[in-house]
Amino acid sequence: MQMRAEVQIRSMIKALSEVVLPAVDAGNQLAQEQTRLTIGMLNLMAQQLPLQFRFDCDELARLLEFSRQLCEQTQGGPGCEAARAELAQGSEHAAEVLQRAAAGPSQVEQAVRELRRLSGVLIGVCSSAMNLEGQDRVARLVLAMSKAQLLRDRAWLLPQGWEPDPQALPPITELLRDTKP
Repeated sequence: MQMRAEVQIRSMIKALSEVVLPAVDAGNQLAQEQTRLTIGMLNLMAQQLPLQFRFDCDELARLLEFSRQLCEQTQGGPGCEAARAELAQGSEHAAEVLQRAAAGPSQVEQAVRELRRLSGVLIGVCSSAMNLEGQDRVARLVLAMSKAQLLRDRAWLLPQGWEPDPQALPPITELLRDTKP
């Protein structure tokens, strides 16, 4: 039995392509379509699996920078300072996770989720207490982060074939920072 996911995926693709798909009734268009979709998704997984950890580390590094900028730009009444301190503390922990050579993919993924959550809390707590200029700065920061993440997400999913102009997107490998220690 093969334990490596890359080899397992290639085996599934081969079995589905060479054994299952030819055996599916040609008149059953839904079964043919679903088999091809499954093969396509497995091909996508095979392409993405080697990059998944780098993808997550890249997102964590970007969220760390976003969190630092967010802490600098937010101000407000009660609760804002506590939320900012909590995000700063979460950022310190996330930076440690990213820097540790022993940090595994699940730790990076967990730190990404926590920074997303804490960033949302800080924005929610501080937004109503901030003046319009401060709200605008935070909104621009959020939009810039979202734009960069959306570009990475679209490039990550490019092999699925949904993009109307695939050549307009850079390859995912060009969008990933080298953040792995």
